[in-house]
Amino acid sequence: MLHHISLGVRDLALAGAFYDAALAALGYRRVFEDDTAIGYGLYDDEDILCLKLRPDASPPGPGFHLAFTASTRKAVDLFHAAALAIAGNDNGAPGLRPDYGEYYYAAFLIDPDGHHIEAVTKVTE
Repeated sequence: MLHHISLGVRDLALAGAFYDAALAALGYRRVFEDDTAIGYGLYDDEDILCLKLRPDASPPGPGFHLAFTASTRKAVDLFHAAALAIAGNDNGAPGLRPDYGEYYYAAFLIDPDGHHIEAVTKVTE
């Protein structure tokens, strides 16, 4: 359904460091970059998430967040820890979320620009 999503960021270097750490834990990497943008995905020049330098960037309002798929619970844990180490703010430690499903394991963060993100898996380990 979606080709990619772009997020406006005020400090591309900081946002890049944050997403490098968080998304590497989930198996994603930088697939392109220039002076005003960084793209993340699995394959060169095929971004799924794009950070765009915008001095007046602000996050969407309440209720909006991005949820990234994790292959394991360990990946969710690593996503959370790595992002906290690079200017992330905790918005829900890794753990089961029984309100969302019996095996729904997730962690929630707020990035340096105020975007709400999540890593989630439904595996049983």
